[in-house]
Amino acid sequence: MLAGQLYLASDPELVAERLQARRLLHRFNLSAPDESALREATLRELFGRIGPSFSIEPPFYCDYGYNILADDGLYMNFGCVVLDVCPVHIGAGVMFGPYVQVYAAHHPLDARLRCAGPELGSPVWIEDRVWVGGGAKICPGVRIGRDSVIGAGSVVTRDIPPGVVAAGNPCRVLRDIPAGDLRSPEELL
Repeated sequence: MLAGQLYLASDPELVAERLQARRLLHRFNLSAPDESALREATLRELFGRIGPSFSIEPPFYCDYGYNILADDGLYMNFGCVVLDVCPVHIGAGVMFGPYVQVYAAHHPLDARLRCAGPELGSPVWIEDRVWVGGGAKICPGVRIGRDSVIGAGSVVTRDIPPGVVAAGNPCRVLRDIPAGDLRSPEELL
């Protein structure tokens, strides 16, 4: 699975690992708003790595958790999903709007093989200081370059270079972001 090769999600070891992740997610997602210590401890147990400071609003969902490798300052708004069958690298200072979805999981294109059950995964890289607008979807194998902004509702199917505003379905680069640009996101689009 981690090598990006065909695997069976029904493998007993993988089923047990997903069940453990679901237990942790259940604890996190049902925690009270003032149970910040419980929330932090639960996410530290779930994630493969998470920086010293972060904020993730419940509900949050993932497959395994241990393949999510996040640096300092991560913010995820409500309803984010990370299908982490392969590593999902999240740089420092990354911000996700509500309902952002990151997919490292995918399936074979050949229908007979796909219907037989094996799955695939490809790592995702979201570099430092990226802002992903609400409802955006990031597809398997994609890298989003540092300091870029992904517009709300975008579907990122290809790599996005550093320091740009990109939006749409499929997501495409709209313009560079000059250093020191303080305009609002609406003005950038």
